[in-house]
Amino acid sequence: MRILILILTLLTLSCTLLAQEKRIYVSRDANGVVIFSDSPSPGAEEITLTVRPNLMDPTEVKFPEPKPAAPEPFKVQVFQPEDQATLRDNTGSVYIEGRIKPRFQRGLRVRLVFDGLAYGEPQNSAVFVLRDIDRGEHTIQLELIDQNGKLIAISPVTTFYLHRASVISPN
Repeated sequence: MRILILILTLLTLSCTLLAQEKRIYVSRDANGVVIFSDSPSPGAEEITLTVRPNLMDPTEVKFPEPKPAAPEPFKVQVFQPEDQATLRDNTGSVYIEGRIKPRFQRGLRVRLVFDGLAYGEPQNSAVFVLRDIDRGEHTIQLELIDQNGKLIAISPVTTFYLHRASVISPN
């Protein structure tokens, strides 16, 4: 313990000695080059430095006001059936599933457009079941409507083909 105290005392003394004011001398050599030194030489002048703390006045920092993030626009897509898909169902049932991004919110409604005409009333879900649909080519599209009845997003048109086997025309 005594050795540790002795080492700390020596360190403190050496720091104090090093912190004492140093003298600086300036002179010029035969070529006129300025020479700075801590020891005096013939013809050298002592320079007195005034040491001021390197402080700066505080400045006011203004951060820009964060802008509220613009809501991501809604995107609607028909997930099932896939575009150009052939569905085989002898009852004529077609199951339609839509996807809405970002997440479906309360108050929004989805309307199904089947073969260019609104099919039923808008509903709270993007899942539809159609019954007794005739065979052949059909198009579907989903429309996303807000609580005021305004159309806010629409899916691309999806075409599908319904195949219903029959006794008259089995193909």
